[in-house]
Amino acid sequence: MAKRPAPAFDETIHAPHRLRICALLAPVESMEFGAVRDELGVADSVLSKQFKALSDAGYATASKARGETGRQRTWLALTRPGRRAFAGHLEALRELAAAAESVPDGVSDDG
Repeated sequence: MAKRPAPAFDETIHAPHRLRICALLAPVESMEFGAVRDELGVADSVLSKQFKALSDAGYATASKARGETGRQRTWLALTRPGRRAFAGHLEALRELAAAAESVPDGVSDDG
């Protein structure tokens, strides 16, 4: 059984679009830019900006390759450190969710 990563909340990953980018890229080796853009439902510029933040942190990389039609395409991927950071972030979110779910019945914040 694989060891769970250490929980580590990551502000870079936590931004909504970046979190979704990581979630899309984590289970695959790479994904074409247009497919990620379409899945997120954002403009090219939005994806580029959010992906750049991940790339600047060393969490993601982009590469260009020619497809069968000869058209050059951009492929996005998480780096090994990016995969570790994403796994740690998910573990931190799991801990937060577990803590929130373990609030005893009858406890309220209305004093």
